Amino acid sequence: QLKLVESGGGLVQPGGSLRLSCAASGVALDHYGVGWFRQAPGKEREPISCISSSGASTNYADSVKGRFTMSRDNAKNTMSLQMNSLKPEDTAVYYCWATRGWYDYWGQGTQVTVSS
Repeated sequence: QLKLVESGGGLVQPGGSLRLSCAASGVALDHYGVGWFRQAPGKEREPISCISSSGASTNYADSVKGRFTMSRDNAKNTMSLQMNSLKPEDTAVYYCWATRGWYDYWGQGTQVTVSS
């Protein structure tokens, strides 16, 4: 069974940076598509980035394009999200995600708060 655990959230001032990490265990991520979602209070969970299983394709939501960079390291069974130029509207719980076939797997979430 694949298990995902996020780390790296916290409080940061507007314009600052954070790096989120997600460690996978139980199964190798090599053949999984992976990504990050976020959910702000009172809003639906939204996708913000994803990388295909081959690693050949990376996509970002328009709201984070140019500011966030996602990467995956299959050797370490991890994925990361580098977030720069953070804005108050980036405040949310961030979830890592992995998918293969019919199955989706989620981490428990990590809080990111952008505030002065």
